[in-house]
Amino acid sequence: MAGLAPRVEYLAGFCCPLGGLAAGKPRVLCHGAEVFLSTGSELVYVYDREGRLLIAVYKFPGQVWHLELLALRRALYVLCARSGIYCLSLDQASRSVSRDDEDDRDDQDSEDGQVDELPAPVIPVHPDTCVLPSATLHAFTVLDDVLITLAQGPTQWKVQVFERPCPGEDPRPGGQIGEVELSTCTPPAGSLGEPTAPRFLPVLCCASPPGSRAPHGHPWGSGGVTLEGPLFGLLFGSDASLLESPVILCGLPDGQLCCVVLKTLVTSRSAPGDPKALVKILHHLEEPVIFIGALRTELPSEDMEDAYCDCLVALGHHGRTLAIKASWDEAGHLVPELREYSLPGPVLCAARGRGGHVYHSTPSDLCVVDLAQESSPWDLTQRDRAPGGLPSLLCPASLSACSVVTLSVSSRAPEGGAELLALSAKGRLMTCSLDPHSETPHPTRVTSANAGQKIKELLSGIGTVSERVSSLKKAVDQRDKALTCLNEAMNVSCALLSSREGPRPISCTISTSWSRLQLQDMLTATCLLENSSGFSLDRGWALCIQVLRSSRALDLDSAVSAITYTIPVDQLGPGGQREVTLPLGPGEDGALDLPVTVSCALFYSLREVVGGALALTDPFKDPPSNECTPDVLPEQEGVCLPLSEHTVDMLQGLRFPGLAAPHTQALGPLSPARDPVHTFLGTCCGPVSQPAGPASLRAKYLPPSVATIKVSAELLRATLGDSHAGVSLCCATLQWLLAENATADIVRAQALSSVQGVAPDGTDVHLIIREVAVTDLCPAGPIQAMEIQVESSSLANMCRAHHAIVGRLQRLVMEQAARGSSPPDLRLQYLHQIQANHETLLREVQTLRDRLCTEDEASSCTTAQRLLQVYRQLRSPSLLLL
Repeated sequence: MAGLAPRVEYLAGFCCPLGGLAAGKPRVLCHGAEVFLSTGSELVYVYDREGRLLIAVYKFPGQVWHLELLALRRALYVLCARSGIYCLSLDQASRSVSRDDEDDRDDQDSEDGQVDELPAPVIPVHPDTCVLPSATLHAFTVLDDVLITLAQGPTQWKVQVFERPCPGEDPRPGGQIGEVELSTCTPPAGSLGEPTAPRFLPVLCCASPPGSRAPHGHPWGSGGVTLEGPLFGLLFGSDASLLESPVILCGLPDGQLCCVVLKTLVTSRSAPGDPKALVKILHHLEEPVIFIGALRTELPSEDMEDAYCDCLVALGHHGRTLAIKASWDEAGHLVPELREYSLPGPVLCAARGRGGHVYHSTPSDLCVVDLAQESSPWDLTQRDRAPGGLPSLLCPASLSACSVVTLSVSSRAPEGGAELLALSAKGRLMTCSLDPHSETPHPTRVTSANAGQKIKELLSGIGTVSERVSSLKKAVDQRDKALTCLNEAMNVSCALLSSREGPRPISCTISTSWSRLQLQDMLTATCLLENSSGFSLDRGWALCIQVLRSSRALDLDSAVSAITYTIPVDQLGPGGQREVTLPLGPGEDGALDLPVTVSCALFYSLREVVGGALALTDPFKDPPSNECTPDVLPEQEGVCLPLSEHTVDMLQGLRFPGLAAPHTQALGPLSPARDPVHTFLGTCCGPVSQPAGPASLRAKYLPPSVATIKVSAELLRATLGDSHAGVSLCCATLQWLLAENATADIVRAQALSSVQGVAPDGTDVHLIIREVAVTDLCPAGPIQAMEIQVESSSLANMCRAHHAIVGRLQRLVMEQAARGSSPPDLRLQYLHQIQANHETLLREVQTLRDRLCTEDEASSCTTAQRLLQVYRQLRSPSLLLL
């Protein structure tokens, strides 16, 4: 085929979607000068090649999936998606088109053969022309007096056979005369449970033995073939040969190539048997079957009257090709010879031609391969062929056309040549003629110029292959590295998830401290990441630290703000540490709202590690379509493994300038950053007057806000144990409350029972621990307790410190309750009285707050003072934690 000179001629252009036509649904048939064409939409076009005009356009209720033409009866069978099979009488339809319209269309044809958008009238197809309504039909073929269909059920494919009426009768099929189920299938699910249009349709082909009358009944476009007797018997068995029955060949989207003997299927309705015995699986291509046909590969002898096909061929979507032929083994027995070939893919469509030729289309080219026995003496591809056998290698020859989505071999080709009728993805109808006289009868003489050009082409091909090998090697190396990283990440994830209790192999501890940053005191959090496992944290791992704070910590309705810091973790091997320090506040306004929650987690980025390896494609192959490329990466693009969570409250944010060690004296009370010029001028002028801000006035004229909590001394001793031996219980309690503060060692060294600290905004917070006796609660006598008192001129800071203390005591009580500790006997009447008093105070608070909304300014001052007194009583309850 290397010497053929294809000549491509464009006939007309048809409507197509913006992205072009997709392969699988368009169909084109040719009979004489008439061309019947479907682009996969609801329209079927009838085009006249000689007059180069569009005769008619038929509109169906849905997408057209298949066409078959009965030329002698002038009937066109059309499979419409989810509607059924329609039968159009072409003679009756042609009479409905007036001659005046044809004259008008003659004037509208353009010089280059292109037709206008729709120059012919659109004829809606009447519902009465539907001869077999069905929403599950995916393929059909017509053979003699039967109509064979392939339907998709919920779980299986089903072959059904119907009686076809005689000429002149109603075209509707009579009754169903046979049915058998094939292999299982999985219908694609659409939105709201509706099935979507399949990407690949099954293929039907009828193979007949030499003695049957089937060749006269094959319609145009059906692909029906007649096989030689030996090949027919080897493929389908002796029963089919004795019955002289046609055989239905089915190529399914899952790659199965199976067959059903037609007469056995029809007789099984009257004598039912095992349905599986009726179906025989010939082969499995493991990819969607897009073509089934038969060829004549050997020259017929002179005494043969009819030359039947001696080779069965099936093509898959990705280029896998199957050829089966009858051959002789060494012992002289007749055996089937089966060969598989690999052609460039993806294959969009295919057709069989004369002389053992198979035409197939890919997105980049239209090619032909030759399975015929005869060959040129210099054709190197034929030297490996055994006598009467199949070639060991198929070499496609280009026909200089690309993106052909459907193909048909015309019967008008000259002797020894071929004419193809094709439809491109852009909707262009064209012919590709192969002139047999252009084939060179003998090899040309090699000249020095030709040899030099040949050497250049070979060197270019070697360079292309070398470049492709390098590209593929790089892709393989990247994927190997990605798999290694994924394996390491899986080990780390399993180690962390399996150690939720006890020490973790990878931990992150959080501590807080005050430091001086940019002329301002700043509360910082230090996160220490420790890898105690036997695995390394390499590329793709990151430490994510989230700082969660509320705009007003004590307002439950306030908005919550969060800041997330992502720090890449590079090469953190076993035993390694990584320390990260983050500022918590205060901000530019000098405010620091506590508490603040700091959460640490390890994040593994799948897109960073795996995305590059998956994105690598072979540059020498066509990129895959969007519909068949799965999204293998999850939406979150990674894996998050929580490590730790720490809450920074007021007790951790306090500073104690009066207790600071000599090397920390530089950290004074917190103040917002000031302009150095203003600071210098203020120092020169000296103190003129005291500040008169709201905070200063509140501290000068109002008493400090106070809150107290009483805790059983026995409960504290059980919690502290021997860790604070040698100091009083008051000092031990204060040290326990400030254990997470950066100055805890200084407080522990001085054995204090009260301390005055500075809040982040510069106001004082006083903590006092004293021992008291609660006399009215237990009938056995007084209960020794520790009273924790919080004082501050700032009501907000006092509430924050009180909240921090309550949180620690709640955890303490829960730990003791888990150990099975029981409280002593209590006076329930006394507890009821305390509860009643508190309920009275709460009702008074509600009354006073309602009164503040209605009173004038003079009366509201007295009400506000009383409200503050009630709040002070509520913050100092008589209850005791036991």
